[in-house]
Amino acid sequence: MSGGGGGAASAVFYAEKYHPIQAGSIDGTDVAPHDNAVLRALLCSTAGLYDPFGDPKATGDPYCTVFVGRLSRYTDDETLRKEMSRYGRVKSMRLVRDIVTGASRGYAFVEYETDREMRRAYEDAHHSIIDGSEVLVDYYRQQLMPGWIPRRSGGGLGGKKESGQLRFGGRERPFRAPLRPIPYDELKRLGIPPPPEGRYMTCYQVPPPPRRKSGDIYREESPPKRRSKDRVDSSHYRRYCSPTQDDDSTVSTHRRKGSHDRREETERRTRAYISREAGSYSKRSPTEDDGDRRKRRRSREPGELSPYKEDDDNSKRGRSSVEPGFSPYQSHHHRHHRERHDSSSHSRHGERRHQDDRGNHSRNRRSESRDYSH
Repeated sequence: MSGGGGGAASAVFYAEKYHPIQAGSIDGTDVAPHDNAVLRALLCSTAGLYDPFGDPKATGDPYCTVFVGRLSRYTDDETLRKEMSRYGRVKSMRLVRDIVTGASRGYAFVEYETDREMRRAYEDAHHSIIDGSEVLVDYYRQQLMPGWIPRRSGGGLGGKKESGQLRFGGRERPFRAPLRPIPYDELKRLGIPPPPEGRYMTCYQVPPPPRRKSGDIYREESPPKRRSKDRVDSSHYRRYCSPTQDDDSTVSTHRRKGSHDRREETERRTRAYISREAGSYSKRSPTEDDGDRRKRRRSREPGELSPYKEDDDNSKRGRSSVEPGFSPYQSHHHRHHRERHDSSSHSRHGERRHQDDRGNHSRNRRSESRDYSH
């Protein structure tokens, strides 16, 4: 056995795990129960007779709940809620009463909305005065302290000297730094955590309550922000959601569309445009060849529009749709340019024919004048 450490009278430490034999020791080094209540709590612990989660009335988030003890018998629910609301938003509260008489038993459990509010009440409400009584505020040890045994089974913490059942390791009565050698081997055999030698606290320091673990169901803050992958998945879900949703949700869904959805919608519209143009091209009669169409185009009069103009445009648009980099805006530009080219060619052809007619007319007049001269 090695030597102990304490020294300063104000050096203390607190229990993180409950053990009935250690709770009955002033310095946390006892290896045998010193009264019958400790022995009863030890039997309850080893036999597993107490279930900390078996109380149907113990509901709510334990990390947001504080224990309020030493209440006055005259304190009612309204007074307690008003006093505890000074430290945060009270979500629920349960003042424990006697089953037969209905009188208050002097302690209660108060649940807050968040962990932050609970820690504020844990630090500031301790030793406050409610209805003339100095109250004790602690965290919810029933579900947050491993190995917890309640007072009615011989365990618990605190107590009065008159009762003869003092329990140490809690906020009100912490363990003192041991002044004698620490029996490490015996403590290890019994499963009792040894004192934290060299890492003691002062009696003026506030022991921190347990922190929430990452795998717990409850969360203190708002849900974490979604990642980009989650936003893409949710956008796919919104795109295939039921059309019976209200207009407000539909408008908000369109506002939340990402660049990926807009790109897909643009591609879909382009494919629909191409399919319509290809369908109009396929309506041309298959029994008519291109040679007949060229003959008819050459034989029409100047300024006359071709009856196959629309088919020509559709065929050219159908061929250009398979080319890479096709865009409906380019097709519209090419069609407009082609129409201007056709109209200009028709006007030039008409001017040439008009000039030819004027030349033929002048030649005929000269020939007639020669005939008259003869």
